[in-house]
Amino acid sequence: MQALNLPACHPDVSREDGKSFIFDPLRRKKVALTPEEWVRQHFVNYLVTEKSYPAALLANEVTIALERLSRRCDTVVYSPCLEPLAIVEYKAPSVRVTQQVFEQIARYNLSLRVKCLMVTNGLEHYCCRIDYKKPDYAYLKEIPAYEALGRL
Repeated sequence: MQALNLPACHPDVSREDGKSFIFDPLRRKKVALTPEEWVRQHFVNYLVTEKSYPAALLANEVTIALERLSRRCDTVVYSPCLEPLAIVEYKAPSVRVTQQVFEQIARYNLSLRVKCLMVTNGLEHYCCRIDYKKPDYAYLKEIPAYEALGRL
């Protein structure tokens, strides 16, 4: 798999019947190793090891109801009270992060109303803080540490 703009990570990768799998510690199971999943595992590792996000307060593939349809957020970050704080959207490294990607995650946020939206393709990482009082948003210079996320 492609090298990413993230700290070194050594996920558990295996092959079965000619297919590659990667162990997802949050879901506690092996999942198909796709370029997007490669990014997810590296970014979650970054959040936990570099930004002090508690692994127990992260969830992958969270199902939400959106306009009578079922959708899945790639990762949701929760507060200690289990209130959603952030949504993370992953793309393969070959996929450019565009306005359409932010529109997708913003639609998911209609259901969750989180403080931050994060998007990464493993090479570029973006974080947008939402201010519901104004209403307005602002891009942050870096991914916030977990402790700072609650204060945004």
